[in-house]
Amino acid sequence: MKKIKHYLSTLALSGIMLFSLAGCAGNTQNKSPEPVPAAPAIEQEVQETESSTRIIVDAKGEVEIPANPQRIVDISGTSDILSILGYDVIGTANSDAYDYTKFPAYLEDILKDAVILGYSMQDTMDIEGVLALDPDLIIMSNVQEKMYEQLSVVAPTVMLQMAQIDWTEDLKNVASVMDKKDEADAWLNTYMSKAQEAGKTIRATYGEEATYLAFLASGGQIYIFDGAGIGSILYNDMGLKKPEGMPTQENISLPVVTYEGLAAIDADYIFAVGTEEDLAVLVSSSIWQNIRAVKNNQYIKLPASPYFNQGYSPIGRSLFIDEVKGLMEQIHE
Repeated sequence: MKKIKHYLSTLALSGIMLFSLAGCAGNTQNKSPEPVPAAPAIEQEVQETESSTRIIVDAKGEVEIPANPQRIVDISGTSDILSILGYDVIGTANSDAYDYTKFPAYLEDILKDAVILGYSMQDTMDIEGVLALDPDLIIMSNVQEKMYEQLSVVAPTVMLQMAQIDWTEDLKNVASVMDKKDEADAWLNTYMSKAQEAGKTIRATYGEEATYLAFLASGGQIYIFDGAGIGSILYNDMGLKKPEGMPTQENISLPVVTYEGLAAIDADYIFAVGTEEDLAVLVSSSIWQNIRAVKNNQYIKLPASPYFNQGYSPIGRSLFIDEVKGLMEQIHE
């Protein structure tokens, strides 16, 4: 267990001091009672030392972490969750998926003072950058497991086992580590109320039976957002309907279809995400041009940065819900 030797040494040293002070008090009690209160003062100091750390269980086992960390380095990709829970990170891997040197637009203000150490889906990070930040707590995920030994000698290190699809599980897991369950529950309740209200408005405006499809166009293939990303916001959070012919997402990997497979998914409305280059290739395809939603002009193109990442971030999801009404209005302009 990390830092346990230091912790036990502190207790042992405190015990010796208590014993010595008690002896001194006994030798001088006939002369003056003033030294006697010294023992309770030392006891309080020991109690404060004990309460300054907590023992939690992570993906590697038990780990002792600061009860109130001040210099958090997070490379797990949960810096946005930590922000929700009231923490500022000094180092992060919540960079943009299409440019690791910058933050995605929806996190720029929140993470502007943090140093970018890599991208959360990479298995290695800037170890020298971590060292330079002098953290008192490091949070990583199982994706970076091969860095664990290096990082755990720098500061107490927590390894998170990230959920395959369910983003709320990750939020609750981080909240458990940081002892912030109530804060997480309050945020989730507010978020879900907003999502359901937005879904109700969209259904009332565009039809209860209207169907919606969101996908990423990349490298000539189509990655369908179903149980993750923007798709899960539309279907799970807002309660909008899926179209017929959609593949099901079974794990963290997005289902992949060809252009012909995309044409087989009969949606009323489409959110097409991609880079300028990928979207240009897509819209030039005769297959795309013959899709019903496209012929009805009921689609919108969204840039890969930030919309690919956005559906995987709690803060990004909340901001997307704020945008949906406006995006639908753009489709109908």
